[in-house]
Amino acid sequence: MINDIEADNLNTPDDNPPPVDVDFSHVHPHLDPNPAPSKSRHITIKEVEDEDGTPFSYTGRYFEPQADAGWALHEGETKFERYRRHQEEEVEDRWSPFEDAEEWDLAEWLVKNLGQTRTDEFLKLPITQNRTKLSFHNNRSFLQRVDALPRGPGWSCRKVTVCGNKEDEFGAPLEEEVELWSRDPVECVQELIGNPFFKADMAYSPAKAYADRAGQHRVIDEMWTADWWGETQKALPKGATIALIILLSDKTCLSQFQGDKSAWPVYMSIGNIAKAKRRQASARATILIGYLPASKLDCFTPDARSLAGYRLFHHCMALLLQPLIATGQHGVEMVCADSLVRRVHPILAAYVADFPEQCLISCCKENRCPKCLVGANERGDSLDSPMRDPESTKEILEMRKNGQHPPEFEENGLHAVYKPFWADLPHANIFLAFTPDLLHQLHKGVFKDHLVKWCIDIVGEEEMDARFKAVPNYPGLRHFKKGISTVKQWTGREHKEMQQVFIGLLTGAVPSRVLVVARSILDFSYYAQLQIHTTETLEALQTTLDVFHANKDILKELAIREHFNIPKLHQLTHYVQSIMLLGTADGFNTELPECLHIDFAKEAYRATNKRDYEEQMTLWLQRQEAVFLRAAYLDWLAQHPLLPAGHAEPCSFDPGFDSDSDSESEKTEAASPNTTSSLVTSKEVTHILAKAPVHPHQSVEKIVTAHGATDFLPALQTFLQKNLPQTTGVVPGVHDRFDVYRQAVIVAPPDRRVGDAPKRWHVRARPEVVASGRRSGCPGRFDMALISDTPWSSGLRTLDDVRVAQVRVIFTLPHQFGTYSRALAYIEWFTPFRLPDPSSRLLQVSRSTRHLRRNAAVIHVDEIVRPCHLIPKMGQSVDTMLRSGNAYEVASDFYFNEFIDGEMFGVSVINSL
Repeated sequence: MINDIEADNLNTPDDNPPPVDVDFSHVHPHLDPNPAPSKSRHITIKEVEDEDGTPFSYTGRYFEPQADAGWALHEGETKFERYRRHQEEEVEDRWSPFEDAEEWDLAEWLVKNLGQTRTDEFLKLPITQNRTKLSFHNNRSFLQRVDALPRGPGWSCRKVTVCGNKEDEFGAPLEEEVELWSRDPVECVQELIGNPFFKADMAYSPAKAYADRAGQHRVIDEMWTADWWGETQKALPKGATIALIILLSDKTCLSQFQGDKSAWPVYMSIGNIAKAKRRQASARATILIGYLPASKLDCFTPDARSLAGYRLFHHCMALLLQPLIATGQHGVEMVCADSLVRRVHPILAAYVADFPEQCLISCCKENRCPKCLVGANERGDSLDSPMRDPESTKEILEMRKNGQHPPEFEENGLHAVYKPFWADLPHANIFLAFTPDLLHQLHKGVFKDHLVKWCIDIVGEEEMDARFKAVPNYPGLRHFKKGISTVKQWTGREHKEMQQVFIGLLTGAVPSRVLVVARSILDFSYYAQLQIHTTETLEALQTTLDVFHANKDILKELAIREHFNIPKLHQLTHYVQSIMLLGTADGFNTELPECLHIDFAKEAYRATNKRDYEEQMTLWLQRQEAVFLRAAYLDWLAQHPLLPAGHAEPCSFDPGFDSDSDSESEKTEAASPNTTSSLVTSKEVTHILAKAPVHPHQSVEKIVTAHGATDFLPALQTFLQKNLPQTTGVVPGVHDRFDVYRQAVIVAPPDRRVGDAPKRWHVRARPEVVASGRRSGCPGRFDMALISDTPWSSGLRTLDDVRVAQVRVIFTLPHQFGTYSRALAYIEWFTPFRLPDPSSRLLQVSRSTRHLRRNAAVIHVDEIVRPCHLIPKMGQSVDTMLRSGNAYEVASDFYFNEFIDGEMFGVSVINSL
């Protein structure tokens, strides 16, 4: 039995359409802000060309907008605009309640970095009191000013009484009182959808994106391009705007080293905000809306405690989300980030949680799938099982509550939770809302916990370690110099770094069908991580899973596995459907809640006295949020300054409204519906050298010995004859000296399928540094690179016109050869790509020789396309002489590693679809 009592609120919250003409050069649809509801709409597929005049091939440039969504009702004022008007009317300084910019900067620093005790000590220091003229002299007066700042939605506490099945000494049932701390989710939606900071990253209506004019090849990335929004929109009145609620929850431990204090935060975001912005914890596009009780429920016997925990969770979540029921059905007018008022329906669209919590939410046992009705012993098969249905599940639970015993209760693996929190949420399907969990299901689960273990069981732990040790170095790649068996604490990043080299080092060590199984899992992982999907990549994603199921029995034949009834493996069958419904998986990563725990749980707990800590945590969070909002307001105000007294800002409601970006763009593209991004990314590849060479005036002898450039002079002479025929009278000799650089940096435009930021690749040609005294030595690094026969200025699309070479020296010509501005590189060629290995499908290369010597040449640095990675052919057992530092010198045959990063996978695999 669970009862709840609502405590006093801690804080009182603050107060005939034109044709679709949209610039979709980035990512967001934006329709006419004030269409005439009574007139029909003509939907067309429009092509929008990229800035360079050619259709963008990865994000798509053909759109079919859904014209009956996102209508603006009238003009309004955002929270920032209201506060700016208040300051104008009150003739209030922008820094109020602080005196000036310097005092505000100090206040912001104190709140973010010092606790209350340290703040009080700092303010009472003689140097602080004597040399500064602050308007606050101790922590109490300082916090009074902080508490005067505008803040977000307030916190409230509900007392929930849980009646257990244990009895006290008098025979009365034991009771336990727990606390639910929560904020109004509707107010939180208003805070998010109306934040001008997200104006350039906000979408108000769905649209289908296509890669072709005929509309045959879908492009899916953001939630507004997927199917759920468009389908749900049909159930709402014309012109309605959906706020796509994304919930995230994850129980976490608060105490370190000792104690058992824990918290159960619930976070919320909205899918209207671009996923790149949602992923930035610093942007606060995902906010905390509640702390669920994390009690041990000692008033229950051990056999009843688990079910009681299920029921308490659902009861508290129902209390937390109750305001979404009415507003989801009827909508509520909200001022949006573009200062227009829309009728918004907050509807639960996605829920990010790990597998145990998904089972908790769906009221099913952990030996079942929380999304579908696959049998408990059939999760290892490639079956098309029916999805769980909310209505039928509610009926089964209601029948169970009434004392009946429907067979579906046991068949579906349900728990007796008679009132799931999602039961009354309008237009929500909780089973479809669960999103892929790349971290726990793929990287840690199927790859690390299963595939790697299977392969170790085949080749042996010692051999696997030796193969990892022999992998050549690559800029930014972790080298497991002691192997992987000694690693005790794994992170998501290390799982990905293992994946980058796993197929190459495994080739030759395991039977061919095992290699096919491993390759299918790695392909699935790389496809699943794409930030933009097309019809072809989704088909390829499903195909890789089919290949795995077609070959997995080899592991049974080798006595490695008895069955494949693995929950995380089964979850992969739902990835394609989830991406089609809700957008790409990178928008729903469970790594985000773990990052948010640091700010919203662990740091908040450390700021308390560890007793009755929930109330102190919420107060600390309110103050942190108030300071963050003020900082965001000041950033916004720099673009929209206060007007002098007596001046009014002209404003009008224009049906042809053309929005401008207000956000401070970071290194991701800020996408605005009707404007270009404030951050224009160069579409050309640039090559950068240090301003001054690290090794100036190097002799030819030093270059030959330190860099291994044995044919430096002949190769340079050949280059000069071809490129500088006017210098035929000047022959390079042993007495010439050259400026030598350690590396070249290549800056390339981003491949939007795998990232938003420009890529910075390093190609190193660094000789060995010998240890001297206390100075440690450093091995030589001569990286592999892809070379073109012409200057490279655009992104790599195919491997057809490039060839592998090892870069030995990066240098410039001395003045006796004339003025030549282009930097040069001495390289050693590899053979053109040969047919791929039939099992691993990795391309093969070998060192190129001429007259029994390495085939060397001098090229322009701007002909280097990007670095690449080769893995030596190790055979069934790795040569004991093979090490990471000498692999490129000892081995002669290599596999081309197309898994070294997402960009290379895209060029090698995806572009060949």
